Amino acid sequence: MIVEFIREHAGHREDGGLRWGVEPICTVLSEHGLPIAPSTYYAHVNRKATAREHRDALLLNEIRRVHASNYGAYGARKVWLTLNREGIPVARCTVERLMRQDGLAGAVRGKVKRTTIADPTAERARDLVGRDFNPAAPDRLWVADITYVSSWSGWVYVAFVIDAFARRILGWRTGTSMSTQLVLDALEQAVWTRQRAGSRMEAVVAHTDRGSQYTSTRYTERLAEAGIAASVGTTGDSYDNALAETVNGLYKTELIKRRGPWRTVDHVEYATAEWVDWFNHRRLYAYCGDVPPAELEAAYYAQNEGQQELELSHP
Repeated sequence: MIVEFIREHAGHREDGGLRWGVEPICTVLSEHGLPIAPSTYYAHVNRKATAREHRDALLLNEIRRVHASNYGAYGARKVWLTLNREGIPVARCTVERLMRQDGLAGAVRGKVKRTTIADPTAERARDLVGRDFNPAAPDRLWVADITYVSSWSGWVYVAFVIDAFARRILGWRTGTSMSTQLVLDALEQAVWTRQRAGSRMEAVVAHTDRGSQYTSTRYTERLAEAGIAASVGTTGDSYDNALAETVNGLYKTELIKRRGPWRTVDHVEYATAEWVDWFNHRRLYAYCGDVPPAELEAAYYAQNEGQQELELSHP
């Protein structure tokens, strides 16, 4: 650290003027309890880097790249996994050491506040989920919720629809009011996403909290039109829709808190579109076995198609 300090402050300025000499810096440091001789400094900076130092420097560049390209959200474990997925073999302890030395760390989630407000007069669907958010296949359970973002132009509300099997975000929408239309638009995108892929939705249960947007007549009628069964949490606490709140928390931690301040709803919308694409297709998710949600879905369909072909060939 002392050598790096001297290297940083010695030499010439960009305009060609002299900054400080090595000898005066060494003298001042020694007077303040950090003894170092000029010869020690020169011996250190002129020596050739060891093989380990050379590899560390190359690895650190890759670590910084992975960390920056993933919203600065990855800690050492996911950086290590990503590097090895990319064909860069490295030990986890090495990644931990280099990130610690470089001051790099992953995002730390905070608490998520509830957004939706229940309508005590509205009729509600039964709870068909019972806090079991681990379906055996895609398009068995969708969960939906609303979160919010503070911007210079006012509050921005963001609605998500998530397939619980691989935690893939199927639909989302931003708006300046926490309205039924907001959650309907997110639902429409989810339906479109699955219809475009040729998926059927007669087995889907759409689970939400007791917010008035989700118990509204317009929302429940649209679910019925799509052949989707409605489910609403019974007790109204955070465990009733824990999966949606988890995704909301990741969204706030990985994007909103790290990339703000936010100017307008358009600013939030563009950034959310990029984050959702990253979340679905590139973010390593521990629940999915440290692969992205879309990759886990693809693996499920590939396995089941292979199983069906095997059963047809061996009746």
